[in-house]
Amino acid sequence: MNKNSIIQLIALGGVPLLMVLGNSMLIPVFPEMQKTLNISQFQVGLTITLFSIPAGISIPILGFLSDKIGRKLIIVPSLILYAIGGVISGIAPIVLQQQAYPLLLGGRIVQGIGAAGTGPIAMALVSDIFTGNQRSQAQGSVEAANGLGKVISPILGSLIAIIVWYAIFFVYAALAIPIALAVWFLIKEPKPKQNNNSLGKYFQGIKKVFSQSGKSLIGSYLAASIVLFTLFGILSYLSDILEVEYGLKGVIKGFALAGPVLAMSITSFVSGRILKNSPGLMKTFIVGGLAVLSLALIILSVFKINIIFFIAILIMGTGTGLVLPAVNTAVTSAAPLAERGGITALYGTVRFFGVAAGPPTYSKLLELGKGTMFWGGSGIALASLLVSFFLVSKKELSANNQSENSSEKQNNDTPNKDEKEHNSSSPPEDQITVTTPSLRRGLIKLWKPVAGVTSGLTLLFFWLRRKQH
Repeated sequence: MNKNSIIQLIALGGVPLLMVLGNSMLIPVFPEMQKTLNISQFQVGLTITLFSIPAGISIPILGFLSDKIGRKLIIVPSLILYAIGGVISGIAPIVLQQQAYPLLLGGRIVQGIGAAGTGPIAMALVSDIFTGNQRSQAQGSVEAANGLGKVISPILGSLIAIIVWYAIFFVYAALAIPIALAVWFLIKEPKPKQNNNSLGKYFQGIKKVFSQSGKSLIGSYLAASIVLFTLFGILSYLSDILEVEYGLKGVIKGFALAGPVLAMSITSFVSGRILKNSPGLMKTFIVGGLAVLSLALIILSVFKINIIFFIAILIMGTGTGLVLPAVNTAVTSAAPLAERGGITALYGTVRFFGVAAGPPTYSKLLELGKGTMFWGGSGIALASLLVSFFLVSKKELSANNQSENSSEKQNNDTPNKDEKEHNSSSPPEDQITVTTPSLRRGLIKLWKPVAGVTSGLTLLFFWLRRKQH
């Protein structure tokens, strides 16, 4: 990869990084926001909800428009809108003080609409610019930026809040504008292909995929939505409980909040590599991840010992990390190339809706008691597990890919270099099976890093807590 390509990749990597910061960086300041604005924990959670719902609604529309007019013409205005929303939310508590809440939410809505045109469109632009082996390398780098944002966002939010809690909103703007300028001036976008598809045809393509693989998609979408619903619901609860019951504040609290997210990111990385070679394990990982998540919430309800509490939080992150890469594989397997954009855009919508519902739902469950919150969350995860178990079908997903591969074979008698490499490293879709040895090897590969991360983060947490006191 030459110097110019690396520069473009760095510029594009900043886009999904900024999108991830939109919610996660705000969670550490929830208690201070609640106290300053004199609002309930439910109302604090709405700052996540009213960012995520507009983002989820806007993703399919902006994705369609980016196919028509080009990616940069969507990404750059979206980043500017994201910055404007941040400034609105940041100015609100300065000007209106305790009456700032409605305007702050208005800024978050604007910011959410802007977020919809950032990460997903940037990933599509990477695919437009890079080809062959460079494409997978570039997509991996952008995905790494996404993962980095998830891990550092609670720590970064805690650091910025040392100044004042609402400074975070101005940081959103301070980051968005340089990234927008970098994308506009440094990215050389290929000329958009002539696209005469109407919005109606776009949604007809989605309907066609659902008529063929609808059950598997519903089960997969639900699983991804529920794990993110749970993750953000528990993180919003943790933000308060770490201060009140554990006495953790500032940067140390940020590190504690980063624990489950780091466990999720590492598990996602490892399970993604396993699924690359054994895609037939995707249903096993979806159902297994939901089982792990449900078990972690039961442990949180039953055991009151500090070290077990923190280990259960990390286990919860591990369960989430098992589900998401498997759902990514299932969603892309369900859709032929021509309809894949619409299906993945809808997937982005569902993920945002899960994030949106988490904090307010968990705050309402908490009003009924901690036990109700944990057991209720476990029940929701278990219900999703049963739905995924009965709806997600490996045969349905592999049959679609087999059909697509047969079509490609007819159109291309001689495979190119990239196809040869793909075919040599991936099993034929009609031969995807889950054997006991392959499952055992996958679990062994997954267990070692997950156990190491869980142990390390647990020790780090108690060392930091001891330093705090």
